[in-house]
Amino acid sequence: LRRSPGEVCFPGGKSEASDKDEIDTALREAKEEVGLEPEKVEVICRLVPGIDKMNYLVTPVVGFIEDTFQATPNPDEVSAVFVVPLEYFVKPLNHSSLPYATSSGHSSWMHCFMYHDQEHQTSFKIWGLTAHFALFLALAVYGERPTFAVDYDIDNLASSAENNFMNLYASVSKRKKSNL
Repeated sequence: LRRSPGEVCFPGGKSEASDKDEIDTALREAKEEVGLEPEKVEVICRLVPGIDKMNYLVTPVVGFIEDTFQATPNPDEVSAVFVVPLEYFVKPLNHSSLPYATSSGHSSWMHCFMYHDQEHQTSFKIWGLTAHFALFLALAVYGERPTFAVDYDIDNLASSAENNFMNLYASVSKRKKSNL
């Protein structure tokens, strides 16, 4: 891929005119990238959006699939498919984080998880927005504090996620205005 080649990410991409909403986009992209048929997904929710390094708004869609699903990766877009237990993102074996401040002065953490996939005998680096979404989902599902610092109020997870997003959005907006 032209953008972020070799990086770990969830299936996804830009919406197309035929997509009704973010859910349609997510299901279409998952089919194109890993062969997941839309009717095989029980969509649960959309999470609080994020903003990627190119300043695109990214809305994660969460769903359940059968554990028997066998991915058929599109070789033009996907080099490997692997599974990470969701709990790994609150109890990782190999995690690091770096503090950073946005241009509006909001402090946050950039998380990086190294995951060793036994099936492929390969380690994968999960970081950036992918790590952010996986971590947030794990916090929501397990409702417990991870073994490292996060910039969420675990007792008020949805509200703190929305506040974090608004701070990030304000930072991006301020940066765009200063470039005009």
